[in-house]
Order: sequence, then structure tokens, then C-alpha cells
Amino acid sequence: MNSTPNNLAISRRTLLRGAGVAMALPWLESVPVWGDQADSKANSAAKETSFPHRFAVQFMACGVHPDNWWAKGSGADMQLSSTLKPMEPLKQKLNVITGLFNKNATGVGIHPGQTGNILSGAALQKGSELRGGVSVDQALANAIGGQTAQASMVLGCEQPITGYHETNFSMAYSSHISWQNATSPVPMEVYPSLAFDSLFDNRGSRRNKSVLDRVREEAAALSRQVSAGDKSKLDEYLTSVREIEKQIEKLRGEQSEAVDRSQRQGKPLASMKRPDNGLPEDIRDHMHLMSDIIALAFQTDKTRIGTLLLCRDISGLFYPFLGVRKAHHSASHADRTPEWEKISRYYVSQFAYLAERLNAMPEGDGTVLDHSCLLFLNNMWSGSRHDSTKVPCLMAGGLDGSIETGRVLDYSKSGDDNRKLCSMYLAIMRRMGVETKRFGDADAELADI
Repeated sequence: MNSTPNNLAISRRTLLRGAGVAMALPWLESVPVWGDQADSKANSAAKETSFPHRFAVQFMACGVHPDNWWAKGSGADMQLSSTLKPMEPLKQKLNVITGLFNKNATGVGIHPGQTGNILSGAALQKGSELRGGVSVDQALANAIGGQTAQASMVLGCEQPITGYHETNFSMAYSSHISWQNATSPVPMEVYPSLAFDSLFDNRGSRRNKSVLDRVREEAAALSRQVSAGDKSKLDEYLTSVREIEKQIEKLRGEQSEAVDRSQRQGKPLASMKRPDNGLPEDIRDHMHLMSDIIALAFQTDKTRIGTLLLCRDISGLFYPFLGVRKAHHSASHADRTPEWEKISRYYVSQFAYLAERLNAMPEGDGTVLDHSCLLFLNNMWSGSRHDSTKVPCLMAGGLDGSIETGRVLDYSKSGDDNRKLCSMYLAIMRRMGVETKRFGDADAELADI
């Protein structure tokens, strides 16, 4: 590791600061290891080979194309179906997992009861009172969230809906996958501009000004003092932030107009359709921006926990860019058609986008993806049959080698006690340093993870 100039005092928590903004830095090899400089030499030496473990979930609802969701082989020889093809460049860092299920999401009726416990495994209560369980992301946030500026990020690309389903479950279960306790979902941020502001502590009257302009002097001073390699990394990071910021600037204006429109019409934003509600009209832009924000948050250790609800259950999203006329939920009822295969593949491409972003971020002798565990989950296997007896699952990243990757894992014939989603969550929690005897309905880790 290159030495750090004596006149540069910097640590993992170092921020580039400006008026009403604070920008955290990615890992740079020529500055002290991400940690307290007052640490003992032994602790510092240990931290030089240890990087944060991160966990993120992307969620798609209403099932996948059941005939085109498969993989064969392992490692470089793994064969991916057309739906999973977007993960081809990263297949050696991928696990394709089938056969897992949530027992409390079966036999309870369709949709909300199959969704609200996707990350908790808890039994959900019908009627006006919400009752379920803490989701795995929030269990992790409660345990390790104090190590970062933000305990977790909970983002979404579709507004929550209210009311009750015909099964008498609240539609809150269909709208949220992250739950802070048995009765309350975590508020989900759906506006990219507000998620961006959270990432950089961007506040006050200058919020509409470029964050990069406000930290320009500190960034220039840092650039002069780090190694040539780190200067290149810093430039790439700042360029990436600027590219995202350009998109945010346009959306910020549209959101402000939407708020005014909402007040004039006397309608809450959540009841208005995009783009009148200020959300990006093109969901491709929306999903990429939200993944970009999670990627930057992981890269800078702003947080180590994130969830992104790409679409809610009973989704009303449309996909004109795929040549599909039906809305998401309606299209899922014909889940063996070419149209639904296009939709399924599109969502896998969003997972691939986030994984590739993290894989392009150097960290030590690996990448941010290598030190992370990303999950892609769906609440059911078949939308036409509302079948949740097994759910699709993709896993990318190996948590610093603690999870072997490049595999196809099928638990369909393992017996119900040995194919619990919560057993997978328990294994991930323990590999992230959270020692717990059980999570949800599981007290044993999933075999082979």
C-alpha cells in the first residue's frame, strides 16, 4: 500500500464538505484504511485486508417466465436461459437458486399474503391491523447499521397503494418488502432526487446547486495529495456522481412542479400517475438511477444495507419499450408468452446493471461486488397460477469469499424444512457477522450456501 502524505488526515469517515453537503469517499489505497486512525497497529493491519460486507435486495412481483428461468453447469461453463442471459458477464459471481419458499406465504390467498413477508417469513395478519415481522434487511440494519452514517436505504420505483385486497389482506403488504417491526413498513423513497439528497446529506437553500461545485476545493486538494492510481479512481468517482447529478437536476424540477400540481388539484402525489406525480416517465431511467444511488452508497460506505422494490405486487407499470401492451399484473396472467419472457428478462437486466456497477468499483484486490451479497427475489414462481410454493432467486457476490459462487442450487426436492427462504437469510446474516440463533421460521442455515 502506498504511504499517505503527512499533511493529509483522512479516514474511512472522511467527507468532502461544502455548503450544506457532505460527500463520502470510495476506498483509496494511498490513504489510511477505512477506519479510525487512532486504532492500534494490529487493528489497522487487520482492517487492511477486511472490507465492509454489504447486502441488497431487488424485488420483482407476480412471477417470472417459468419455462425460461433455468441455468445448467457451473463457473465459466454455466449455461443461462434467455431470461437469465443478462447475467452472462458475471455468471462466475452468480448463484441461481430455485426451490426455496416461504411457508407463511402459501395457502393464504393470492398477492398481498405472498408478498409482505418475502423478507421476514412471518405470518401476516388480515384485516385493518398490520402484523407480520421484521425483514432481514432491517434485522441487519439493527445489528450493524450503527457502523455507517445511514443504517439502510429503502428505495422503490412505484408508489405504494392503500386499501384491501379481496383476500382481506392490506395492500400495504403488496407495497412494501422492508419492515422495521411487526406492524410498520419502512418508509420507502420513490423519488430519485430525494434519495440522491440523502446520499450526500444535501440540504438547505442550496440543494438545487451542484454538490460537486460545493466540494470542488476539497476535492482538488485531495486529488493533489493521493497517488496517481487513486487520482484516477477519484476522478472516475466524481465523474460518475456528476452523470447522476445531471439526471437528478431535471427530475428535481419535475418533482417540484408535481408538488405544486398536487396542491392545486387537492390530490396526494401517491394517487397521481407518472409523470404527473413527478416520477420519471421512463421506468428504465428510474430503475437505473435508484440502482446508481445504491451503488454509490455501497462504494462510499454510506450504508451497507439496501432494498429496491422495482415494482410492487399487482403492479400497474407498462413496458412500451419492450413492445408489450399489457400492464405488469395483467401480463403476468399469461406467463408463458413471449411478452412475459421479455418482461422477466428486463428485470434480470436491472439486477445485472446493479451487479455490474458494483463489479466495476475496485476495492482492495477485488471489487465492491466481491464484498457484497445481492439478491433478486420474486414473490411467486407463476403469475398465472399465483404459485408461491417456490420462488425465483438470484444471488450475486460472495461476501469476501464466504459464499461460493458460480453455481446452480436446486432445493426443490430437499423437503420443506430444508428449503426455507429464512434459512438462506440466516446464513447471510451470520456471514455478515450477525450471530443469531434463528431468523423468521428458520433456526438452521440453508445447506450449501
